[in-house]
Amino acid sequence: MGELKHRSLITAQERLRDQVAHQLRAALIAGELRPGSVYSAPGLAADFGVSATPVREAMLDLAREGLVEPVRNKGFRITEVSERDLDQYTEIRALIEVPVIGQVTRTADRHQLEALRPAALEIVAAARAHDLIGYLEADRRFHLALLGLSGNERLVETVGDLRKRSRLYGLTRLDERDQLLPSAEEHVELLDVMLTGDAEAAEACMARHLGHVRSLWARAREEPLLPSPQGERRVRQG
Repeated sequence: MGELKHRSLITAQERLRDQVAHQLRAALIAGELRPGSVYSAPGLAADFGVSATPVREAMLDLAREGLVEPVRNKGFRITEVSERDLDQYTEIRALIEVPVIGQVTRTADRHQLEALRPAALEIVAAARAHDLIGYLEADRRFHLALLGLSGNERLVETVGDLRKRSRLYGLTRLDERDQLLPSAEEHVELLDVMLTGDAEAAEACMARHLGHVRSLWARAREEPLLPSPQGERRVRQG
């Protein structure tokens, strides 16, 4: 039977559809579900220990987000994102997030910004612990909460969608090469700069962070991943 890394058991506390969708997004971002590969709902359901129905429903949610596409009588293919796609997603994020960070630096009070420090430190801690799922969760919460201080809910939704579509490709490669920590520490740096009230410096820091993330994506896609001593663990395909 296939096996997803770092997957928690499905519980009755959350709707199965939502929880499966969440776990599938995490697997996509961490690179456990491979672009171009086709996965069947029954096969993934076996990994989660649930019926195929909530998996199919979750996959349809991901299809609406552009993360997967249905393949008749086979399952779902993980959509491939090109370098051009990644460049365009990063450009759009920069056009939105950089000026918003400047705005938030000028308008948010110190208490609001300091309230985000636990999430920023959690990103760093997760990178040091090689906890990819924890890293991704803390990173998402930090960035979207920071943008949320602008008061524009539609903007937060838009950036959240861009993050899902771009995905942090090659995260496993970066983690194995200890290249994730510098990017993680930039979240604390950004918060500290914003707390000084220097909007221009905060915008520059955010632009540099997005550029750093994009360069890490490119490096991870170019460099081959060496097999781990334990061997590669794959999810069920077909």
